[in-house]
Amino acid sequence: MATGKLYIGRKVRDLRLANLATQAQFAERLGISVSYLNQIESNQRPVSAAVLLSLADKFKIELSELSGGEGNRLLSALAETLTDPLFAGHSATLQEMKMVVNNAPGVAHALIAAHQAYRHNSERLASIDDTLGRVPTTVEQTPYEEVRDFFHFMDNYIHEIDVVAEKLAIEIGIGDQDSYAALSSHLEKTFRVRISRATDSEDLMRSFDETRRVLTLSPYLTPATRNFQLALQIAQLSAAAVIDQILGNAAFRTNEAAEICRIGLHNYFAGALILPYRKFMEAAREVRHDLDLLSVRFGTSLEQICHRLSTLQRPGQKGTPIFFARIDRAGNITKRHSAAKLQFARYGAACPLWNAHRAFEAPGQIVRQLAETPDGVRYLCIATQITKGGRGFHTPRQNFALALGCEISYAEQFVYADDMELGNRTAFDPIGISCRICERKNCAGRAVPPLKSQLVIEHFKRGHLPYRIA
Repeated sequence: MATGKLYIGRKVRDLRLANLATQAQFAERLGISVSYLNQIESNQRPVSAAVLLSLADKFKIELSELSGGEGNRLLSALAETLTDPLFAGHSATLQEMKMVVNNAPGVAHALIAAHQAYRHNSERLASIDDTLGRVPTTVEQTPYEEVRDFFHFMDNYIHEIDVVAEKLAIEIGIGDQDSYAALSSHLEKTFRVRISRATDSEDLMRSFDETRRVLTLSPYLTPATRNFQLALQIAQLSAAAVIDQILGNAAFRTNEAAEICRIGLHNYFAGALILPYRKFMEAAREVRHDLDLLSVRFGTSLEQICHRLSTLQRPGQKGTPIFFARIDRAGNITKRHSAAKLQFARYGAACPLWNAHRAFEAPGQIVRQLAETPDGVRYLCIATQITKGGRGFHTPRQNFALALGCEISYAEQFVYADDMELGNRTAFDPIGISCRICERKNCAGRAVPPLKSQLVIEHFKRGHLPYRIA
């Protein structure tokens, strides 16, 4: 796909600084003049194809690292922010938004944060109840949203943790022996932790007594969940220093947000430990991302496999760029990440035409879909339903849909693309990101009108919708 002119001055400058090079030294390695490099870094000139290839060759990075990454996510978030009627009369072109994202990403982040504060304040005012006057109104992001955005703009990949976890996985033999044996042995020998079985009266998955050095696990955990909880305990005992450093650099507004993020970082370590980066990525390519085969090979759940696939963003060793989401029956997206061009809406439910919703109608099956978004980008989408919860007749269970996919140019790397009409444009279903920002005018699945469009009401005509979008 044509990408147009590429202005990546900030990324080139960051790459130069990371290599501790002056402009003169960096320009010499690339075979260009210092003045040209200066113009590239200040985004006065785009990067030529020759310079782009030279950057990839001399510094051993992938082209996708230079042209994608945070820029796509930040551009998507900024574009969605500017659809709010609040900005009516101040619309920005795509090129203008790209200039802001490339040249002043801090300004883009600040505008998004300010808009979030405005939304929260508006929502609070719209739902005034008897607590008014007793509870102070907050206009900031909730701690949960702040942590969600932290992982989103980190590309869902935490390099320091991933490298440490992979090294430990190799040391204790993850992938070469039974994971439970490797993890439990490491806990016992390194941290003198004894693993105990919880009684039926203890309604907990995991409990750690730091004084007695006893880790108590529910006897009803699946092997995949049990292993993950062991890995999580190892994270808490061995990764405190690196996690504290990451939290310090993140500078969260509240201690609550920092502690929520700490949970996420512990979970990240656990996932990276039981699915070590290079070994997992090689296996994924070998079996063409067959989720069931990967789950069996590594003794993990489908959700753990899907989530790990979405974190394969190590510089110089990136996996296939995919999007991943977990959705509940109400349509709420409870996990989300995209290394592809498709970016999930920050507000509102997912497109009702997306195959993720159909997964609930076909439990235990893989639902496939060829889809095209309004910008003309086409995707291979797969979804499946999972059930989470305890065991026993009276134990509540939760049903989720796992959805992931890739741009069609990567589809051959997935076993799920076999026998699909990838070259037939009519085989692709038109989908959007969210109804509130989708520009499609004649969609029968539309739930709400788009924010920035004028509606035409014709009382003597009726199509799919009770209005027409001008």
